[in-house]
Amino acid sequence: MNIQQDLVQRDLKYIWHPCSQMKDYEELQPIVIDRGEGVFLYDKNGKEYLDIVSSWWCNLLGHCNPKINEGIKNQLDKLEHVIFANFSHEPAITLCEQLMEIIPKGLTKFNFSDNGSASVECALKMAFQYQYQTGHPEKKKFMCFSDAYHGETIGALSVGCLDLYAKIYQPMLMSTIHIQAPDCYRCPYGKCRDCCNAECFEYAEKAFEQYAEETCAMIVEPLLQGSAGMRIYPPIYLKKLRELCDKYNVLLIADEIATGFGRTGKMFAFSHADVNPDIMCISKGLTGGYMPMAITITTDEIYNAFYADYNEGKAFMHSHTYSGNPLGCSAALAVQKIFREEPILENASKRAVYLNKKLNDALVGHKNVGEIRHIGLINAIELTPDKKAKAEYPSEQRIGYQIYKKALEKGLILRPLGNVLYFNPPLIINEQEIDKAVSVCRECVIEVLGGD
Repeated sequence: MNIQQDLVQRDLKYIWHPCSQMKDYEELQPIVIDRGEGVFLYDKNGKEYLDIVSSWWCNLLGHCNPKINEGIKNQLDKLEHVIFANFSHEPAITLCEQLMEIIPKGLTKFNFSDNGSASVECALKMAFQYQYQTGHPEKKKFMCFSDAYHGETIGALSVGCLDLYAKIYQPMLMSTIHIQAPDCYRCPYGKCRDCCNAECFEYAEKAFEQYAEETCAMIVEPLLQGSAGMRIYPPIYLKKLRELCDKYNVLLIADEIATGFGRTGKMFAFSHADVNPDIMCISKGLTGGYMPMAITITTDEIYNAFYADYNEGKAFMHSHTYSGNPLGCSAALAVQKIFREEPILENASKRAVYLNKKLNDALVGHKNVGEIRHIGLINAIELTPDKKAKAEYPSEQRIGYQIYKKALEKGLILRPLGNVLYFNPPLIINEQEIDKAVSVCRECVIEVLGGD
C-alpha cells in the first residue's frame, strides 16, 4: 500500500466530509493533497490537479502565494489571537482602514466573524434588531430569492431556497418570503440578460406590495446566484431593488461572500450597478482563501441605532471566539497589498475575455451545451439534453458528476453544480493554464455526452 492509499484508508476511517454522500467515496475515494502552488494542487503521489474552482471559490491569488505566506509568518511570532471584546490589535484596525478605500460608499462599520455563514447570521440579527430599535417591531421577516444560497447555519438556511441543503430542515427554519429570482437562460419574457429591463422584477414588486410592512430586510447574492448554477442576472435588477427597499424601509443585505474581491470583474458585484447595500457580508477571497474570516459591514445609521448606555439594552450581543483573528487579518492585509501593488484586476479582465472565447470556441456548438454564461473570470456551462427546449437532465443521471470524475482522472478539478459545469479560477491564472483546463473540459464532455 502506497502513502496515498494508506492516508485514504485512515481518512475514511474517521472523517465525515462536507457536502458529500459518503457512500460515493466507495467509488471515488478522497484525494489526499500534499501541497499547492499557483493554480495547481499535488497529491501525495505527485499527481497534478488544476484547481479551476479555486477550492470552493475562496483561493483568490493562488495556492501558497509567497506574499500572503510572508504576511502570516510575520504575524505569527507577534500575536496569534486575542479576545476581541474590549481588546483590539493593529492588523484589524489597518485592515478596516484599507477596506474603507474599496468597499461601496456608505459602509463604515465592521463586525468580524469567522466564516461566511456566520457573517450572514450576523447580518440577519443586525437587521432584525435595527428595525426593532428604530420603532418598527412589526418588521420581523426576511425576503430572499428562489434558489438562493447564503450558507448552512439555521438562519442562513432560512434565507436560502435550495432543497438540496434546506428541505430536510424546514421544521427548524424561520418563515421567509421567497421572490422568484431572475433566470436569464430560461427567461419567461423571452429577453436576454444584456438587453432587458429586468421585466422579471415584477415578482419583487408584487412581494413588496404584499409583505414589505412585515419585512425587515432582503438578502441577495448580487448578480450571481452561485449554488443555483452560477446564474447571472443584469445590474439593472439591483438598481431597481435598491429603489424598492428605500421606498418600503426594507434593509438591503448584499451577500458578497462569493462575488467579492474581483470575482465578477469589479472589486464587488454591487459596483456594477452603482448602488450600495445597507449591509454587506464578505469572506472567502477576503484572506485569499487562507484563513477562516468574515466581516459584516454596515452603515453609520445602523450602527448608531445600537449606540446607547449599556443598561438601555441596545447593544449587539453577538460574538465569535475568533472575531478579528490577527492571523486572518494579516492574510487579508497581504491580499490588499497585492491588489495595490500588482495589476490583478486588469490582468484578470484580460484573462476573462480569453477564457470565455476559448470556452465558446471549444463547446458552444456542442449538442448538449445550452449556454456558456460569464461574469469576470466565472464561466458556467449549462448542459441540456435538448437545446431548443432548454430541458434539464434528470438529477439521477448525474451528468455533471460523471464529467467531474473524468476530469479528475485527467488532472482538472471541475466540480459541478448539478449539471452545470463552471470555471471560477484564481485571478492569477494564465493563458497556458486556461488552454489546458478548457481542453480537458472539452474532452470530458465529449467522453460522457458524445461528440458535437
